Amino acid sequence: MGRQFRWLWASFAVSAYGSGLGFGAFPLIAVLVLHEGPAAVSALSAVAPAVGALIAVPLGPWVERRRKRPVMIATDLARFAVLLTVPIAYALHRLSYVQLVGVAVVMAAGKIAFNAAAGAYLKAVVRPDGLLVANARFESTTWSSIAVGPPLGGAAIGVFGPVVTVVADACSYGLSALCLTAAGAGGRPESSGRADVLGGFRFLAGHPVLRRLFVNQLLVAGLIMATEPLLAVLLLRDLGFAPWQYGLAFAAPCVGGLIGSRLARPVVERFGRRRVLVVVGTLRAVPLLGLAFVRPGVAGLVTVIGVELAIIVGMSLYTPVLATYRLEQAPPELVARALTAWSIGSSGSIAGLSALGGVVAAATGPRAAIALAGVVILGTPWLLRRVEVPLSSSASGRA
Repeated sequence: MGRQFRWLWASFAVSAYGSGLGFGAFPLIAVLVLHEGPAAVSALSAVAPAVGALIAVPLGPWVERRRKRPVMIATDLARFAVLLTVPIAYALHRLSYVQLVGVAVVMAAGKIAFNAAAGAYLKAVVRPDGLLVANARFESTTWSSIAVGPPLGGAAIGVFGPVVTVVADACSYGLSALCLTAAGAGGRPESSGRADVLGGFRFLAGHPVLRRLFVNQLLVAGLIMATEPLLAVLLLRDLGFAPWQYGLAFAAPCVGGLIGSRLARPVVERFGRRRVLVVVGTLRAVPLLGLAFVRPGVAGLVTVIGVELAIIVGMSLYTPVLATYRLEQAPPELVARALTAWSIGSSGSIAGLSALGGVVAAATGPRAAIALAGVVILGTPWLLRRVEVPLSSSASGRA
């Protein structure tokens, strides 16, 4: 895979594990330190990513006109610096809710800019036949960080206080920047003139296959993520699950991410990319409805773990194949803008459907809202009916 990819993967890994440790830190600080209520905590989780996505709209053309590695280093250093303002303000007793929102906005925008540059850099430094393997490795790293990070972060908060994981997350971005410094050049500027801000959206809308995959992904990811806060209310408040059971219900299934991502290359080699995108894309939408039938006790815990495991295996098998096809189809002058548009659409879909899920839950209860999401998501495979994806040499990469 080459030295540059190894350093890029190292950069991704340290920041992913740092984010895993810091998962949920801001809502926790808002509740325990700032004593904010549910409305403010919900706004922090929904509004900040949405505003960050809006800020990121002009970042696609900006990234396109610059070398990608310096952009990634700059966004890492910016996130390192802005995160450190939280523990500093906390130590000085000056931390405020407005500051938390501002930091969350910068983090969301920085993530979108980094991912856009990283996609273009990856396409520049990895051969086409290695892209699927590279994306599968990123996917397995993501799920392993989710499995390990939050439990360790929760333990660290219990011992060292509410901002310790924010410090760890900040340091991970500093380490990521050092890894990228060692990686070497790649991902040259693709445009020196004025780039169209909406070019990425137009490319996705005009591509007959990516358009369907994009809309399908927005709905599936948005509906799945919209059920997460509703499931927390159902398990912790209505069904009386202990916090450790709730944590186990979400940490244990993450092993499915390692399984699915490792299966991506051999499954594509055997069945082809189209069948993976259509069949796995359909199957990953089926289990969600099962969360509406969770009951108290061990049986309920097993149900949640089983449903989440099935979803995660499907998502982690599907995502590297989708990411590889998306990179292959985007021309060099549009990679950063296409990835920015994809990220903005995903953030907006998750925020909008999460807000809608909250409204439905307030009127009908969390179980009914989860059931509605489970029924609606069963219609998303319709978008995959006419997906035609030719076999590519990327399927033959070596793990």
